[in-house]
Amino acid sequence: MRSSSNPAFRNLSGRGGVGYAGFGNPQAGMPPQYGGGYTYEAPPAEADRPITVDDVVMKTAITLGVALLTGVITAVMVLSGAISPYPPLIIGFLVGLVVSLIVIFKQTPSPALVLTYSAAEGVALGALTAVVNSLYPGLGLQALLGTALVFGVMLVVYRTGAVKVTPKLTKWVIAAAGAAVLLMLANLIFSLFGVSLGIRGNGPLAIVFSLIVIGIAAFMLLLDFDQADQMIRQGLPSKWAWYAAFGLMTTLVWLYVEILRLLWALQSSD
Repeated sequence: MRSSSNPAFRNLSGRGGVGYAGFGNPQAGMPPQYGGGYTYEAPPAEADRPITVDDVVMKTAITLGVALLTGVITAVMVLSGAISPYPPLIIGFLVGLVVSLIVIFKQTPSPALVLTYSAAEGVALGALTAVVNSLYPGLGLQALLGTALVFGVMLVVYRTGAVKVTPKLTKWVIAAAGAAVLLMLANLIFSLFGVSLGIRGNGPLAIVFSLIVIGIAAFMLLLDFDQADQMIRQGLPSKWAWYAAFGLMTTLVWLYVEILRLLWALQSSD
């Protein structure tokens, strides 16, 4: 299995080898034959059978649904003045960060942790969207549609094989993502001393940087699709669909934030 730029999908090789009904016995699962040597084994439990595309799609849909629900509720509460946007924004991102690190380092699929991460990010993104939307109405919906469009386009690109996920491409995407993160951290550190690198404002350089980062996130989706494909081909247990959903969710969160930032920068520069 190739390494992914998404840390959620690393170190998963060697976890496969689970047969659907045979558990190593090629005759298992067949009807009992009178006078024969075949034996019948019950179908495996949900957690035992190999992961399928439907599993990944369903778990990803649930994960995104939870984020969307908590995000909409938070945004409505903020826009109505029921709550301040900053507590849910800060707490949501902090909880999401902590839970994501737990999931990544445990390397174990946990529906509870994945859904907690999704809910926390939904709260944070809902608060962030409400703040931006209060300044520029409609920007949140545009960012959401933009994220869905990029996701759909990259899925088509991957399924049609228009862009092949090769070890070389993987290395380039990982390097580009690492460089972008380092630049953002450097900009954050410099900003504490009153110095700006110009990549996170609303000037031309910030717009170009956001476009580059959106491109990197889009290619990370290709790598995420490929890693989910590898998990299916290796026959990992179906419970790992939650891990695939978590990996896709982390990329989509980054993509949404960058698209929202780009739209804000374009509006502010007018």
